[in-house]
Amino acid sequence: MLRTPSARVLDASDEPAVTALLATDPVATCWLAGRVESVGTGPVALGAPLWGYSSGHALEAVCLAGANLIPFALPGAERPAAVAFAERARRAGRRCSTVVGPAAAVEPLWELLEPSWGPCRDHRPRQPLLAIEGPPAVAPEPRVRPVRPDEVDALLPAAIAMFTEEVGVSPLRADGGVGYRARVSDLVRAGRSLAWIEDGEVLFKAEIGAVSRAACQVQGVWVAPSHRGRGIGTAGTAAVVEYARSVIAPVVSLYVNDYNSPARAAYARVGFREVGIYSSVLF
Repeated sequence: MLRTPSARVLDASDEPAVTALLATDPVATCWLAGRVESVGTGPVALGAPLWGYSSGHALEAVCLAGANLIPFALPGAERPAAVAFAERARRAGRRCSTVVGPAAAVEPLWELLEPSWGPCRDHRPRQPLLAIEGPPAVAPEPRVRPVRPDEVDALLPAAIAMFTEEVGVSPLRADGGVGYRARVSDLVRAGRSLAWIEDGEVLFKAEIGAVSRAACQVQGVWVAPSHRGRGIGTAGTAAVVEYARSVIAPVVSLYVNDYNSPARAAYARVGFREVGIYSSVLF
């Protein structure tokens, strides 16, 4: 009887193969590549197991099984990799808050997991992945700058509002916001949180939430409701792009809900182009 290839937990010896796999799509794999570049592929260093799938000798797919379940597979390997990853995920039980990544890898995986893990709180099957490699096409807002550590208290309400608006639940629900505040503070200390703050009020904010040597990913773009419709989001995002290209990585990316027409139009004005499709399953 032929047995379907299964997934295995990768270790430090697999780092070259993982790096080569992720390099096939550096924008789509920015988050995973950044983690591997920082700490390698050992489960202890990563803080979660990294599963690998191969039907032959070469690694064809990986899936990080941490707070987020993040799969990536080479074209053509998405379905068999999903079968292997779903088998492991069902045995382990759901520990993640989100399944997120390239839609070609996420969608078959969720199809297999939904009967045991569902229903989910939200399923966003089509989120255009956008990228820009050159300078922004519009003038950056000069008042957008890295947030200082002593401004975390001013930034936090805006960050909470953004998260709640985007995800649909408050980041304070799990532990009163201790973990979320730590995450915001870490990004500020790393110089990866940018905002336009005037008289203690945040008018615009964004974070560079994922970083690899090849690319970075902008997250949490938000404009204060009372200041929307004035072009602040467009000019602010252009400032984030200019900063990120100069300081962090040569390619700047983000993903956006397909139904968010105003945001998609703003990103197009900045100069972003579609390079792929992401998908998210939220619990």
